[in-house]
Amino acid sequence: MSAQADIRANRSTRVWSFQTQLARLCWGLSLPLFRFSPRPLWAWRVWLLRLFGAQIGRAVHIHPTVRITMPWHLRIDDEAAVGDRAILYALGMIHIEARATVSQYAHLCAGSHDHRDPARPLLRLPIFVGADAWVCADAFVGPDVRIGAGAILGARAVAMRDLPAGQLGVGNPMQVRAKL
Repeated sequence: MSAQADIRANRSTRVWSFQTQLARLCWGLSLPLFRFSPRPLWAWRVWLLRLFGAQIGRAVHIHPTVRITMPWHLRIDDEAAVGDRAILYALGMIHIEARATVSQYAHLCAGSHDHRDPARPLLRLPIFVGADAWVCADAFVGPDVRIGAGAILGARAVAMRDLPAGQLGVGNPMQVRAKL
């Protein structure tokens, strides 16, 4: 039997500094400029993300319906793409390397809570998507997971552990298979 959750300790913990809270407020207020921009205005959204500290390479396509929690924890390299309604829950660093694709409805979750501690403190763990990798539609990538270069995480797959370079990950929980 696990220890009882200490909800008061969790809620009384100051997770974000004043500067981070202010940045999150400003990002939230600017979201209509991002979300309601016409689809072909890739450069506009990249500029806006850079304004908030994201490191974005050249020829990156980010759809206007993408949800990004903290852009200053985001790095997207040249020619990568993030599809419609993808979620980049960037409490920790998310790095998407060159030519990688994060398809529609995919969810990259770079944050969780330490379930071993009754206070359930926030963990901000990174996610890495390697060059030429593909996170397919509706897939989930958990905190502290690496999707290797050229790997494919199949549609609706759940990656709670690393997917080696050049491999195919399918299912929930993810099973690793060699690409054909």
